[in-house]
Amino acid sequence: MKYRTLGKHGFRVSEIGLGCWQLGGDWGHAPDEDKALSILRAALDSGITLFDTADVYGGGRSERVIGKFLKGLDTPVRVITKFGRAEGIYPDNYTEASLREGVEGSLERLGVSYLDLVQLHCIPEEILERGDIFDALRKLQEEGLIGGFGASVETKKEGLLCMKQEGLASLQIIFNVFRQHYGREFFEEADARGVGLVVRLPLASGLLSGKFDRKTVFGENDHRNYNRNGEAFNVGETFSGLPFEKGLELVEKIKSQYLPPNMSMVEFALRWILDHPGVSSVIPGASSVEQVMANAKISDLPELSPKLHDRLKEFFDKEVLDDIRGPF
Repeated sequence: MKYRTLGKHGFRVSEIGLGCWQLGGDWGHAPDEDKALSILRAALDSGITLFDTADVYGGGRSERVIGKFLKGLDTPVRVITKFGRAEGIYPDNYTEASLREGVEGSLERLGVSYLDLVQLHCIPEEILERGDIFDALRKLQEEGLIGGFGASVETKKEGLLCMKQEGLASLQIIFNVFRQHYGREFFEEADARGVGLVVRLPLASGLLSGKFDRKTVFGENDHRNYNRNGEAFNVGETFSGLPFEKGLELVEKIKSQYLPPNMSMVEFALRWILDHPGVSSVIPGASSVEQVMANAKISDLPELSPKLHDRLKEFFDKEVLDDIRGPF
């Protein structure tokens, strides 16, 4: 496992992290506690030292499972959690009091006295623009309750808005072969401001695993079923905003025209992201020990060729971009 710094002044993180949404069971079936703990143990044993969660994942279940795992642990692990989507908070109750209550709840569930990093959780653009929520975060930082703060965003515009905030440590963005729109200028701006980039949805809700076909059926509680067209939240959070059938078509094109020999789709998709030096960490989820161990090994794969990167950029511009739905 290789490691990078989260921004210019942040802590060291494994370049492959672990997204812990699935530990809460908000989509599909949550693993039982023993299985969840075994996934976290396998991640750590594979060199993964960054766990990403949120206060709303499973109504706090994800944080509680991670908290149990952290008890008595000697190996340093960085946990980044998120605030801003809980009932009673979203979409307009972003006060200093609600933030403090949210952070204190995460501290309790995680069983710690200090949070390494808190990210705003896809909160409305007008709240980001107003800016007072960042003042509240700075106050908690001054008090020693949080080490740093950042934001998980839906759009490039929101990311640029957040980067204007003094002291911003990180941005969490949707970035993958089907979401290449950020461009060199965005990465350069993040680097200039010392902002670390954490990449979520690296496999476009599993599309880029190459394991789905037109017969694939998702469970009733799976967002790939109930949010396929943005019925519940931003459509970009499901299949990166692509219609499922179009995504399948594009995956087949990748397999036939772009996938290097002896490389799986998952290896290809995650390696493509890691080839961008501005990325601090990629946080795929994992539903099994085997999956998290396989993801960790991708850190050691060689980079894709510059020629392939150029071809994939052209592929995105000509064949993907026009089919992405929702703001991005």
